[in-house]
Amino acid sequence: MSPTTASLLQIDDLRIHFPITRGVVARRTIGHVQAVDGVSLAIESGETVGLVGESGSGKTTLGRAVVSLYRPTSGSIRFRGTDLTTLRGRDGKRTRAQLQMVFQDPFASLDPRWSIEATVSEPLRIHRIGDRRERRRRVRELLDVVGLSARIGERYPHELSGGQRQRVGLARALALRPAIVVADEAVSALDVSIQAQIVNLLENLQSEFGLTYLFIAHDLAVVNHISDRVAVMYLGRIVELAPARVVYREPRHPYTVSLLSANPVPDPAIERKRERIVLPGEPPDPASPPTGCRFHTRCWMRTELGNPEVCETEDPALSAAAPSHVVACHFADRVPAATATRRTVGPLAGGS
Repeated sequence: MSPTTASLLQIDDLRIHFPITRGVVARRTIGHVQAVDGVSLAIESGETVGLVGESGSGKTTLGRAVVSLYRPTSGSIRFRGTDLTTLRGRDGKRTRAQLQMVFQDPFASLDPRWSIEATVSEPLRIHRIGDRRERRRRVRELLDVVGLSARIGERYPHELSGGQRQRVGLARALALRPAIVVADEAVSALDVSIQAQIVNLLENLQSEFGLTYLFIAHDLAVVNHISDRVAVMYLGRIVELAPARVVYREPRHPYTVSLLSANPVPDPAIERKRERIVLPGEPPDPASPPTGCRFHTRCWMRTELGNPEVCETEDPALSAAAPSHVVACHFADRVPAATATRRTVGPLAGGS
């Protein structure tokens, strides 16, 4: 599951550490928040990779680094073989145009002083594509592609609904005909019915334009619906990576099992039989992560196995649990049996 030369996007041992400073006049660094700490991931052309995990796991930081909004501390991000972390000037500007982002808050990501036409045409203006008439025509085309009327272009963000604003954000992301779109919680702030519309729109656009998605979300049902593969992050690292159906039917990491157990099933009879795994406490401080396995302080599996010391002392590497399925857990081979004894059904046993 490591990056290959054929991958459209290759992330290799990526680390993003934010300094913790103290002092007003003479500021000094007293530590670092390890937001992303050693992530490797390959994304193929035309696929959708879902990225899930709790708040603070590093999902958004990773997504922003892909579109060059954050500069990595170390590691590399290669797009079509070119390391984005080393690009500068015109070459960097031209290459980064191929990677765009749809932000979580569809209101905060749009300038309230700009009309929708000005917002969507801004990428075209920055990259000097077409004259004013051509840009206006292109904006109308983009609004039509995302299911909005051309008249929307005369309005301002506060005059639109949440779903319309998110469509505008998507139109802006498509303006430069990117190869990769990072969707950061693109549907989490929307009503359920609007979520379905946006997800269907993303799928249709992917088919029409050959887009590749890094889809960041916390709604596991949405991720399962849209993703080809799912990467599960915890405290700055990927702990499980596999095809979506494999992750949902045969999770091998205790953290993935706990996330799925909290995902409701729209069937009262099944829901009553499921046992929810509630993780104790909060995720550890990313400025001072635990030794050994980062999940061991909250791991229900470790408790059932009698608190083995290896979890506290040895950091598990991502290793193959099955074809196209990697897990960072010392006892990944025992997790399926443990989930069965906990009477977890629904998504954990092959449900929707």
